[in-house]
Amino acid sequence: MEVLSGRVLLRPVDMARSLAFYRDVLGLAISREFPGGTVFFLGSGFLELSGRADAGPGPAVALWLQVRDLAAAHRELAAHVVREPRQEPWGLHEMWVADPDGTRIVVVEVPADHPIRRDTR
Repeated sequence: MEVLSGRVLLRPVDMARSLAFYRDVLGLAISREFPGGTVFFLGSGFLELSGRADAGPGPAVALWLQVRDLAAAHRELAAHVVREPRQEPWGLHEMWVADPDGTRIVVVEVPADHPIRRDTR
């Protein structure tokens, strides 16, 4: 699987409190904002605050991995898939896999016409 980009996802219990901490206390710069979430620059990576920690089963921390070919990643990771690939309302194609401890890994293909696409290869 060819990973193009990644980020750490946190599902905070109190979004406003977490936003204030990462923005004001740690001084992280905002990369982008969207309804329900904020992505911060985190050195050479990204930290996304979105959703809620109590939104359902699973850990409050996840990994987000952008891949070039979601169908190929699906075939490669089939034994670990916990949610099949689908297009999300925000336009990304995503599937979820889990590591041996149950940590969610969101595997994402960004369509060519999506506004966050940076690498046009």
